[in-house]
Amino acid sequence: MKRAHDMTPTSPVRRILLSLALFSALPLSASAANTELLNVSYDVARELYKDINPAFIAAWKQQTGQTISIKQSHGGSSKQARAVADGLEASIVTMNQANDIDMLAERGLVAKDWARKFPNNAAPYYSTMVYLVRKGNPKGIRNWEDLARPGVQVIIPNPKTAGNGRYTYLAAWGSVLKKGGNDAQARALVGRIFKNVPILDAGGRAATTTFTQRQIGDVLVTFENEVSMVRKEFGDNFEVVYPTVSILAESPVAVVDKVVDRRKQRKEATAYLNFLYSPQGQEIGAKHFLRVRSDAVMKKYAANYKPIQLFTVDELFGGWSKAQDRHFDDGGEFDKIYQSK
Repeated sequence: MKRAHDMTPTSPVRRILLSLALFSALPLSASAANTELLNVSYDVARELYKDINPAFIAAWKQQTGQTISIKQSHGGSSKQARAVADGLEASIVTMNQANDIDMLAERGLVAKDWARKFPNNAAPYYSTMVYLVRKGNPKGIRNWEDLARPGVQVIIPNPKTAGNGRYTYLAAWGSVLKKGGNDAQARALVGRIFKNVPILDAGGRAATTTFTQRQIGDVLVTFENEVSMVRKEFGDNFEVVYPTVSILAESPVAVVDKVVDRRKQRKEATAYLNFLYSPQGQEIGAKHFLRVRSDAVMKKYAANYKPIQLFTVDELFGGWSKAQDRHFDDGGEFDKIYQSK
């Protein structure tokens, strides 16, 4: 009589069990062991990281023999930081203001001393706020005061959700202080500028679309690298105008410790951010009109950058924490200004 479960050495069931045991004992294949990083970044950095990612993947493969993949998530910088705080499992964050990473550090997701983990306050690139105007600059926009004139429509993303909206607000406020003015005069100027803002988009790329494709507004205020890319894409339809003074806008980066330690990705995540400082990473940044830390690369791409007087958030506002508390937290200066609009 045939047994219901034949477990002889040559039986089919026995062979299957042996095969499963052997498979479980084998090391994972290279494809199964691939590391996948998620870079959560700000709105207008899409094109930059589309070039950075394959360059790093190739360099990592050459250096280690390992295959790595990288996914991207983009949106308004502060909105992105809140998504990470709420559970979006970023391996790394590449933002456009330190305040957003400080918030993640307060939540225990990022090291408290994240700004000392990489050179230059963990900011491999920086930019500044300039103006994109329509061909011929029909409204004659030259400086911050011109954005406050009656009849000028200004496109700025929401400072509550977008880093470049926040930098624009601080740049306009600081331009008054740099000329010897006081806070009351700065508040008045910023108030007049935001009275001229017809739409508050959530992020910088949405604001760019509003200005360039929806044809709303006389001037778009955004990062120098963003307006340069728009001109590169749309050609003679737009012109870039540099104010006499503007703000230094750093693009800080950090490893999300809580995620990379759980996923055993620290080595890869750290290497990815170090790559941004490498000659190749700096060159890619310069090709995207970012101001880079390498003197040699800056010299090579000097034609991309017009000299401009820059001030820092630390210099005029006491750092991002104080600027956030006073200007952008609920009930702060921005809310008071915009509600009176």
